[in-house]
Amino acid sequence: MILVAVLSLTVFAQQPGTNSSSVDRIRQVVTYLASDALEGRRTGTSGANDAAQYIAGEFSRLGLRAPVQPTRPTRPQVESLTRYFQSFPYVSRVDLGKNNLFFVNPGRADDTAQFMVGEDWMPLGFSTNGSIKSAEAVFAGYGISSAELKYNDYALSNAKDRVAVIFAGTPDGDNPHGQFVQAGQIRFKAAAARVAGARALLIISDEEKLRDDRLSRLSYDNNGEAGIPVLLISKGLAQKILTLGTLDDYRATADVRQVDTHIKIDKPTSSVAEIPRSLALRSSMVRLKLDFAVDVVRRESPSFNVVGILPGSDPILSKLNEETIVIGAHYDHLGRGGEGSLAPREGDIHHGADDNASGVAGLIELARMLSTQNPKPRRTIVFIAFSGEEEGLLGSDYYVNHPIFPLAKTVTMINMDMIGRLQDSKLIVGGVGTASDWRSMIQSENTVEKMQAAAAKNPSASGSPNYQVSLNGQASSTGFPIVIGANGQPVVTAELSKLPLSLAAPFALTLNEDGFGPSDHSSFYSKQVPVLFFWTGTHDDYHKPSDTADKINYEGEARILSFVERIVFDIDKSDKRPTYTVAKSESQGRSSGFRVYLGTIPNYADSNDGLKLDGVRDDSPAAKAGLKAGDRVVKLGGRDVKNVYDYTYALGEMKAGQEYEVEVMRDGQRLTMKIKPEARK
Repeated sequence: MILVAVLSLTVFAQQPGTNSSSVDRIRQVVTYLASDALEGRRTGTSGANDAAQYIAGEFSRLGLRAPVQPTRPTRPQVESLTRYFQSFPYVSRVDLGKNNLFFVNPGRADDTAQFMVGEDWMPLGFSTNGSIKSAEAVFAGYGISSAELKYNDYALSNAKDRVAVIFAGTPDGDNPHGQFVQAGQIRFKAAAARVAGARALLIISDEEKLRDDRLSRLSYDNNGEAGIPVLLISKGLAQKILTLGTLDDYRATADVRQVDTHIKIDKPTSSVAEIPRSLALRSSMVRLKLDFAVDVVRRESPSFNVVGILPGSDPILSKLNEETIVIGAHYDHLGRGGEGSLAPREGDIHHGADDNASGVAGLIELARMLSTQNPKPRRTIVFIAFSGEEEGLLGSDYYVNHPIFPLAKTVTMINMDMIGRLQDSKLIVGGVGTASDWRSMIQSENTVEKMQAAAAKNPSASGSPNYQVSLNGQASSTGFPIVIGANGQPVVTAELSKLPLSLAAPFALTLNEDGFGPSDHSSFYSKQVPVLFFWTGTHDDYHKPSDTADKINYEGEARILSFVERIVFDIDKSDKRPTYTVAKSESQGRSSGFRVYLGTIPNYADSNDGLKLDGVRDDSPAAKAGLKAGDRVVKLGGRDVKNVYDYTYALGEMKAGQEYEVEVMRDGQRLTMKIKPEARK
């Protein structure tokens, strides 16, 4: 009798490799990346760079090729790990320069006072450098302007060519769900001041000591300068500038809707009149003159994407090995808090186990699984660990604009971000509408038979497979044949009786069409590359120090990686590349704080000369106006645009159905178009 080993059609069909995802290996990677030693992996920090070295070491150990090849042959073990790095510009630190000065009433010898930087005032990290001479000051409440909220702190305060002085915070106080949450952000206050024509913006600290105010700690968000000097000032300095009353008086009138008691003021004609206190304090210019100079120095730190390449095995003549599949995950997180954190205080390590050590562990594990596969994938697989994701997709944006392999040859990008908290088999897959092939492919792999096959061959934490081989040819309902005789009858079977039902069950999938989203796949979709985005959803530990390695569902992640591996195999086995399609937008239904919709996809990288568009949604107001990916918006609705905050501020002032001008730079030319926003649904 001739015994023939076959793959069971119902269980082991189309299994891509011989190695399955390992719970122990996933746990090892997550535990290290989320450890205290890496201090939260904030982009540009030593912790992030240590993580990059670790990932590069894993890529090297697996035999992946580095994007930078040595000039002469070297042994793999001595190859520099920096060859796996793709550097991109990133400002990680802001320092005080040597020329920071602040004077009140300069030129009047009897009343000149100099105030010390760091004690009485501090420039913000995104402040524009410059000198202000003999400036008048005007109080402008909270410095909020929002057409949507029908609220404008500059309506009674003529800030044009003057220095606007405002309180930090909003009329809602500390209410995190108040109506002013977005308009009250510092960046939007700076944009509002610039639109009002202010020469500079001074923000009164809420703290008794300036050094206790979080705004006094210099930081930069890599989203461009404010366009005007922006300073935090102490309460003492504020009282020196605002002389018509106490700070409590000014605070009481910061909301223009509170028109209460009347006060007497001297008009320019020397007559005395009674006017509402709020109007007096809000409209009166301060007679003092201010001179100040701002000098902040932004310092770049080494920041890297880590890239490992598994060359395609397809014969050169067919040229499939020239096509690439990108598999990505970001390795950066939030360091010790600050910008982006949801923790109540700064200073605690944000471990980022799920976000996104889980995705990086998946990336490394897939690299191992696919590199040990026999035969190896026909197409070239490019594994990329991105940095700068938490800062605005900086690393992935840099890659798609400086690709190692042509994007025209990139058949798909698969992104894993937060895949470590699988519960009740609920898995979210985004980007399903970016290729006509995706939905059927995903659904075909999410069957009982395919999941049983994956679970059966997937070793447990002890390294043993989830089945037992038996020489009994009678396979039970929980078994399957692995050796079949010449007569077609089973001779050797595998028994699944000890297989946990949860491992063999299909995922409860949520399929989202949109290719855009708050993770690195968005950068690729903006370049018309089909994408898939795998994640298990948010949770109470999101962007908090409590996102730790002990809370990861490692068995669940192993199941997800097996699922992703099979999808990669399905993509690779077909000679035909996935067919790119324009996905249905799912963003209009989300709350964004704006009444209108344009259909633009902003680029969030650092900019001071306009807002670059990564994409424009089909059949949107932007598309109808003629806007295109790559355009740099420099003016919108009459508002100058230097960065994403200026753009967002201008968007908030627009009304649905009303026509506006938009000016863009395209191929060195300044173009003016007409755009008519739609009401957000």
